[in-house]
Amino acid sequence: SKAGYAVDPSLAIPNVAPPSPPPSGYKHTLSESQILLALDAAMATFHLHVESRIASLCGQGFYTIGPCGEEMLGSIGHVLDPQFDAMALHYRHLSASIVRQLRLGRSMEDIIMDRARGYTVSKLDPVTGGVHCAIGSARDMSKDDFGGGDYVVTSTLASQCPPAVGRALGFSIADTILKRNKYESNSKKQVSFVTIGDGSVHNAHFLSAFNLARHARFRKTKCPVVFGVSDNGLSISYPTDGYADYLFTKYAARPKDQHDPSSKVIMDRDGIPIFKANGCDMMDVYDKTFQAVDYSRKSSAPSLILYQEITRRFGHAATDRQHAYLDPSVVDQMAETDVIESGIMQAVEHYGALTYGEAMDRFEEIGVLSRSAFNSAADEPKISTRDDMIAKVSQPMAQVPPLAAGLLTSHDFNQGDAGKRVKKDVMRKHMTRVISEVMDSDPKVVYIGEDVEHGGYYLVTEGLAKKFPGRVIDFPPDETTLLGAAMGFSQVGLVPIVGEIQFTFHNGSFSCVAISAYS
Repeated sequence: SKAGYAVDPSLAIPNVAPPSPPPSGYKHTLSESQILLALDAAMATFHLHVESRIASLCGQGFYTIGPCGEEMLGSIGHVLDPQFDAMALHYRHLSASIVRQLRLGRSMEDIIMDRARGYTVSKLDPVTGGVHCAIGSARDMSKDDFGGGDYVVTSTLASQCPPAVGRALGFSIADTILKRNKYESNSKKQVSFVTIGDGSVHNAHFLSAFNLARHARFRKTKCPVVFGVSDNGLSISYPTDGYADYLFTKYAARPKDQHDPSSKVIMDRDGIPIFKANGCDMMDVYDKTFQAVDYSRKSSAPSLILYQEITRRFGHAATDRQHAYLDPSVVDQMAETDVIESGIMQAVEHYGALTYGEAMDRFEEIGVLSRSAFNSAADEPKISTRDDMIAKVSQPMAQVPPLAAGLLTSHDFNQGDAGKRVKKDVMRKHMTRVISEVMDSDPKVVYIGEDVEHGGYYLVTEGLAKKFPGRVIDFPPDETTLLGAAMGFSQVGLVPIVGEIQFTFHNGSFSCVAISAYS
């Protein structure tokens, strides 16, 4: 891609207003170095998005969904520990991932190069290897992060949510079972952070995950998950009309006396605290995210953040036909809304973190890096043959050692003394014995499912909860969250056996696995 960004000196001072602080001010603020990092990430996401659309027009890329107004959410990355906390981001929230990677010491040049590889589906893309474009980052497998780090998310509505709740539930279980002493204090406990867009609050994966988190809160079960929801008012063409705010309003006012509507009592709706941030204000994003994460970290309980006042810019993707459902004047007005400009003005005027000249120079520098990265990535090899695809997505066959000679014929389990036949054991007893042997041999193994603690109505887990305290765990009857929790458990170091996945597996649970398998 060869597009340039000509800088008019008259535009050095943005003709926009910086975001106004909330009436109560900020409880937590970014340092000067953090402001600069957040601006770098915002600029990088913008340039990557522009270059992805140019690459698509040139036939060199296919993925064009970008932040479009959510660039200033990068401050999220300053709140979460880049190695220790788990994060799974909606595909619009790339800037938070870039901040985390910069904090880990990666160079902007390397980060942009890897993202360009994703947009152009290069085989050298470290996240998916050329099978898709996904948000995430390569993890340092030499370090035991106890399930932390960035998890891969692609163009999914909300299937990242059930595993995120599973990780939150799994942290304390793994700590107890494996006797991990990794916390210096409550302020150092892990959290699981997951984000979606406002349209995805309707999706069954999110609703199942949020309900499980709410249920954990009700049962006083440790579940330090933080949900982030960005609200730009549109789910592609479908107007969301502030429904996310309505759905998550913490307090519901209702008449105390049905005969006196003016008599109000404030009811706590679901026990999950809701924080609301201006998504265009890097400082407010940082402040409210800090408060939510701090609450979940210290109380081991769920919380939710709404990132509001976001205007979607340039449509959902390059193929989005905005003029088919929006008035042209509205499209033009949305395109003129530039959160990076207002963010630069905020950094310059309010915090003195840099000058306008320095901001423009940095914008140009990151633009050059992005154009160079796309030019290089577009020339890299792609998966183009059936063998390439099989090698990438097929699980290698596990090597199984041969059984000892005569092992299966050394004893006839159906014969008693003197060759007399005895009653055979039913299959469930063999299953119970094998599960018990596996749990005996590996302390990381847990058994989760519906009605499993008391033995289940098929008695398959009979006696296992007593023999293995804390390792046989009942879940409510929802296969989506059950399988999602199993995925999360496995990601924090446990080996879950999942019981009672039945008829709704393909409707809800399977896509959690499928989305992960893409990567």
